[in-house]
Amino acid sequence: MSYVITGNPGVGKHTIANEISKNLGLPILDINKIAKESGLFEKNEETNDVDVEKLAKIIEKKITTPIVIVGHLTPYVLNSSQVKKAIVFRKNPYDLIPVYEKRGYSTEKIKDNIGSEILGVILYDTLEKFGAEKTLQVDVSSKTIEEVTKIVLEIIKGEVFTEEVDWLTEVAEKNDLQKFFAD
Repeated sequence: MSYVITGNPGVGKHTIANEISKNLGLPILDINKIAKESGLFEKNEETNDVDVEKLAKIIEKKITTPIVIVGHLTPYVLNSSQVKKAIVFRKNPYDLIPVYEKRGYSTEKIKDNIGSEILGVILYDTLEKFGAEKTLQVDVSSKTIEEVTKIVLEIIKGEVFTEEVDWLTEVAEKNDLQKFFAD
């Protein structure tokens, strides 16, 4: 069974996965990289659609020993028996905006990703797929790489650590719902 690091784009999944891999001596399985190498990305306007059924079959063959699995598609291509712990990174949506702008995301793509983070879509899907006993969330906002790495290592060692994250209330209190959800 493997350790999963997931979350929306821009939350630091790959950075921390590399640190965890070094600390535990486990290889990394990068879901996006496998999808690209397997030719499963289909360009659709400015998004990349992925055939998750085909990707799940490819990944199943690659998981033979415990590994660190990273990617936002993990809840859609893994099953619960493959996962020991699934750690969902969450990041303040206001902190994600400059990350997405730097990546050159369009306004629509920024809103889609920010909306997903505000609503906790990946957290919800991860909970549904792997269950509450295996799924933990970490608010990576304002934390250093070292701090997040330490938290993830503690989770892997069996510490029960999960943070409550409620971006929806924060965004509503700032009267910004229309900014992220209106067309």
